[in-house]
Amino acid sequence: MLEGQTLIAAIVYLALAGAYLLVIPAGLYLYLQKRWYVMGSIERLLAYFFVFAFFPGMLVLSPILNLRPEKRAL
Repeated sequence: MLEGQTLIAAIVYLALAGAYLLVIPAGLYLYLQKRWYVMGSIERLLAYFFVFAFFPGMLVLSPILNLRPEKRAL
């Protein structure tokens, strides 16, 4: 049987894994969809850094989400 501290550690690890694989990449997908055509160069650099940092979570969500940016009006 798990002791109290072991159970707390397991819950913390599961929460961090869920945030890393699901919550933060989903927010990043939504942010990129909303800001795709109006980003500045530094903001785009930071967005690409976060895509790289959360790449496993982006791969987990990519078959489920289809958030393509709308075509730009010229």
